[in-house]
Amino acid sequence: MKKHNFSAGPSILPAIAMENAAKAVLDFDGIGLSILEISHRSKEFEAVIEEATALFKELLNIPDGYQVLFLGGGASTQFFHVPYNLLEKKAGYVNTGVWAKKALKEAANFGEVVTVASSEDKNFTYIPKGFAIPSDLDYLHITTNNTIYGTEYHTDIDSPVTLVADMSSDIFSRPVDVSKYGLIYGGAQKNIGPAGVTFVVVKEDILGKVSRPLPSMVDYRNHIKNGSMFNTPPVFPIFVIRETLRWLKSIGGVEAMYKINKEKAAILYDEIDNNPLFKGTAVKEDRSLMNVCFVMNDGYEELAAEFLPFAQERGMVGIKGHRLVGGFRASIYNAMPKESVQALVDCMKEFAKLHKK
Repeated sequence: MKKHNFSAGPSILPAIAMENAAKAVLDFDGIGLSILEISHRSKEFEAVIEEATALFKELLNIPDGYQVLFLGGGASTQFFHVPYNLLEKKAGYVNTGVWAKKALKEAANFGEVVTVASSEDKNFTYIPKGFAIPSDLDYLHITTNNTIYGTEYHTDIDSPVTLVADMSSDIFSRPVDVSKYGLIYGGAQKNIGPAGVTFVVVKEDILGKVSRPLPSMVDYRNHIKNGSMFNTPPVFPIFVIRETLRWLKSIGGVEAMYKINKEKAAILYDEIDNNPLFKGTAVKEDRSLMNVCFVMNDGYEELAAEFLPFAQERGMVGIKGHRLVGGFRASIYNAMPKESVQALVDCMKEFAKLHKK
């Protein structure tokens, strides 16, 4: 039976990226060595990281003055790297869920942190809008896509201060005006690669402004000077990023991907809105294109425990909702084919027929 991988992360990757990665594990580029054992200083790997960096810049239309880094530690490490490098007096955070909260908590160790806006009052089911951004902030931090609650920013906000964004789960899924951001970071394991590598896109002129001494591994400038190889980088995950970005370029880049993502999301949200058994949890205008969250409709709550094994028997993997919100979550990242989304919709239709009142 074909499996349809809706896992929230680590998550689905393009088939061609996995095939090339599997080959490289046995013999990388015909050199007789595995990608798992080559030196990060070898000319073969230097070519990989250079191409991955160049593709990152090309596909996101990154302006001059920005650098792309591939680091270890996950996005959670960036929760303190960011304030370490940027927070001198006061930072602002928009609280849209669990990961935004965790980032805020880490930043509070380095200076004054204010919650500029929050959607906690309605269990993070919407994206705050129309709020004032204090001009005395060192930076404003947002989380562009909220995997647990299924909400997403659909436009790049205008900020009078340096804008920092955690884009772990929607990077390369839609066009982004990078010039509006001072720093963008994220874990790779949603849209661009396996777990184990973190990307950072940083505008160089925002660095070096804090008075505190920085540990060498925390200082972005050291990683920039050394081309992401201040220490041994995550070699294999960076290779898979290169393969994934090659695939993304081959299908037409971010604009083409955005069109596909909107089509996939529309197929699933339309079913949720029209199937009597289900309902969405996020407000419609802020629904995520990456993480579709839904629950059983009023009067059908008792069927929740039955639907999960029903879907699993039909090849649906990873659709159980996060423990904090329950229900169901279908993560439909870039590599998720439209056929798999349709398979989930067909499964929902079949379930509804069996339980029609």
